[in-house]
Amino acid sequence: MMEVCTLLVRLDGPMQAWGTDSRFSIRETRREPTKSGVVGLVAAAMGRERSSSIDDISSLSFGVRVDREGRLLRDFHTAGKDGFYRASGSVERRNVIVSERFYLADACFTVGLQAHHAEERALLESIEVALRHPVWPLYLGRRAFPLAAHPALGKVELPLLEALRSAPSPPPDHRGRRRHDTGLQRYVLDADAVEVPEARRVFAGADMPLSFLSNGRRYATRETVTLRFPAT
Repeated sequence: MMEVCTLLVRLDGPMQAWGTDSRFSIRETRREPTKSGVVGLVAAAMGRERSSSIDDISSLSFGVRVDREGRLLRDFHTAGKDGFYRASGSVERRNVIVSERFYLADACFTVGLQAHHAEERALLESIEVALRHPVWPLYLGRRAFPLAAHPALGKVELPLLEALRSAPSPPPDHRGRRRHDTGLQRYVLDADAVEVPEARRVFAGADMPLSFLSNGRRYATRETVTLRFPAT
């Protein structure tokens, strides 16, 4: 039986947003990257169209190590008060639209994607190459949020949780800090990727992407486990 393999990815940037239940005027963010968001990032790196299948990427086991929790901030938007310009140059006038958009500032995460068999291992190799040489621009949940550095850290011959726990620490942030807290470090993983019977399993919302079609996006719910270990 082939040993499992995990690709490690560093998601670091000034701002990040990872929503699962955003609706209308409220654009929320989770406190760690979502599987749907990371699958979208990988698909963009590989140059896949929205109509392309993402089943192979979604089937990889997914986990996150929180290196820096970051700060949850709110951005308040209004549009339409005095009109706005369309790309054509015409002016659109309508009632005021108010929205609140939440995001994480100064957060940093290490993400793991685990392969279980030879076909998935080959997929990880393709993903690693694509992350180093992306076809389309990559961003951290929203198009205005770029990455601070190339995300691929490389593959390790370890299962997901062990790979995340042994991954190198991120470089210090702009204030010289490697992480914002000094206590227990948080890990969020697919529930079926780790055998911890006593761990509490929760549903992470509509976070399993099935299709990214613009007029037919579809998601399933994802069950997760949250673990905490002393920070290294």
